[in-house]
Amino acid sequence: MTKLKTIVPFLLAVFLALAASFIIYRWTQEMAKAPVPAPPVAEAKGNVVLAGADLPWGTKLTSEVLKMATISKEHTPSGAFSDLPSLQGRVLIAAVKQNEPILESKLASTDVTTGGVAAVVSPGKRALAVAGDKVIGLSGFIQPGNRVDVLVTLKNPQSDKDHITKVVLENIPVLATGTQVQSTAEGKPAPVDVFTLEVTPEEGERLSLAATQGKLHFALRNVMDKEIVYTVGSTIADTLDAYRPRLQLVKEPLVVAQPSLAEAKEPPSRRLREVETIKGTKAGIKVEKHPF
Repeated sequence: MTKLKTIVPFLLAVFLALAASFIIYRWTQEMAKAPVPAPPVAEAKGNVVLAGADLPWGTKLTSEVLKMATISKEHTPSGAFSDLPSLQGRVLIAAVKQNEPILESKLASTDVTTGGVAAVVSPGKRALAVAGDKVIGLSGFIQPGNRVDVLVTLKNPQSDKDHITKVVLENIPVLATGTQVQSTAEGKPAPVDVFTLEVTPEEGERLSLAATQGKLHFALRNVMDKEIVYTVGSTIADTLDAYRPRLQLVKEPLVVAQPSLAEAKEPPSRRLREVETIKGTKAGIKVEKHPF
């Protein structure tokens, strides 16, 4: 009995050792079969020219307003530049924010060497400036890149005593806004807001005439709104008639008297007429009556 108590723990220890050895052996075999990961490959990087500050459209680029940065070639946008000399003297046709890459799509052609409004006017269009004020400019909310509708208030050609307000241009791009100083009637300088719009030659004729003959107003519109709305204009009478209740004319039903049954069966009586013939004679006037 004493020998059995000694042998059982020994056998149990041997069994546990063998089981542990077998588990470790299987684990090492699985680890040996696993693929060895390849060493990481260095990511390719390149230089990109960025804007050193917020640059408005029409800016002529120089090294002072640009900077270089190193980013991965995988994330380099198409049309970016990798050196500063290739951008010297180029003109922006779209605004660029600070740290934004300079792209070819935001630059004027290489033959444009002068910045300003002339660099951003679309082919076939013209830049035309009109004077305004804070009311026309919506207290500064109209900025370059916005689109506006142009309204004019002037004398109604059909009535010299009446005025009419009419939309004369729609969806017109605003190229620039600024302030210039003009002299008042007293000779004192006063600031005047100036708005430069991009128009076709025909639209420029309408805008120039409206600016000289009447008072302009701008209506700011959503840049995604391309719909053209046709209007007939509004006069003083149209304006005063707006939001007025319409008078409804009550039409009474027409009642036609129906003849009774007795009247319907009785034939209508013949109406007799008399014709008077007046004849003049020496003795006087003779009147004769004849039934008709």
